Amino acid sequence: MLEHLSTEHRLSKTMDLDIMQTMELLHVMNEEDCTVPLCVQQELPHIARSVEKISAAFQNGGRLLYMGAGTSGRLGLLDAVECPPTFNTQPDQVLGLIAGGSQAFLKAVEGAEDCFEEGAKDLKNVQLTSRDVVVGIAASGRTPYVMGGLTYAHSLGATTIALSCNKNASISKLADIAIEVETGPEILTGSTRLKAGTAQKLVCNMLSTAAMVLQGKVYGNLMVDLQLTNEKLIERGKRIVMEATECSYDEATYYLEKANNRPKVAIVMLLTNVNEQEAVEKLDAARGFIRQSIVD
Repeated sequence: MLEHLSTEHRLSKTMDLDIMQTMELLHVMNEEDCTVPLCVQQELPHIARSVEKISAAFQNGGRLLYMGAGTSGRLGLLDAVECPPTFNTQPDQVLGLIAGGSQAFLKAVEGAEDCFEEGAKDLKNVQLTSRDVVVGIAASGRTPYVMGGLTYAHSLGATTIALSCNKNASISKLADIAIEVETGPEILTGSTRLKAGTAQKLVCNMLSTAAMVLQGKVYGNLMVDLQLTNEKLIERGKRIVMEATECSYDEATYYLEKANNRPKVAIVMLLTNVNEQEAVEKLDAARGFIRQSIVD
C-alpha cells in the first residue's frame, strides 16, 4: 500500500543525495521546502471550514484535540501547549494526544501508532464529548491510531477533521472535513518529518491562531490575552498596551498592575476611562472582543 502514497515516492532530483556537496544538498532541500506553502494554499477552503468549526466549538464550551503518532503527534502537542501562554486558554481547551502517551514526545514508542483501539482509548481518557473537535494528523493518511480516534469521535457526534499529506487518504473518509496537503516525495525518501511535517505545522498554526482570532483573543494584530509569566512577557505586555492605546511606558506599567497583569483589561481601562471591574464587564458583554467593548 505504501507505494501508492506520494509521500513514499522517490524524488528524482535527489537520487544522488549521498554524494552531493553540502551546498548542493541544502539548495535542493530549500527548493523543496519552498513548495510547501503553495501546497497548503490549495487547501485553504477546507482549513477555513475547520477554523469555523473549531471557533464554534469553543463558543459552545467545546475543545480542540489534536491526535497523531510520531512527528504528527508531536506537532499537534507543540501547537496545543502554546495556546495557554499565547491566548490565555484553559489548560484543557486545546489538547495534544500522541500514540504511546506523553513519553513518546521525547522518545519513539515502537508500534504505538499501529493500535486502532488506543486512539479511542486516549479520547475516552480525556472524556471526549460531542461538543469537541478532533483533528487527526497523519502524513500518510492511514495511521491506525488516528483512524481509531476519528472513528470513536464520529460515533459520539464530535466534529472530526483529518489532516494528511496524501490525496484520497484513508483518514479523510472518517472525517467531516478532510485537509489533504499533498507535499509529494521527500528529499530523503519517506522522511515525512521534512516537507510533510512543515505542512502539518503550518496548518496547525492556522487552525489554532485563526480560531483564537475569532474568539476575540487579539486586538489588531496584538496578543492582548497573553499570560505575563516572566520578565520578557511582562515587558511584551507593556509594549502591547502602549501600541494599542498610544500611552506611555509608565502608564502601561500602572494600568497593567491595576488590571492584574491582563493586557486586554488594561487596554479597555485606558481606552474607555473605566476601572478594572467596569473593563471586565465591558469585555464580558462583548464576548472578549476589545473593539466591541470600547464602542459607546
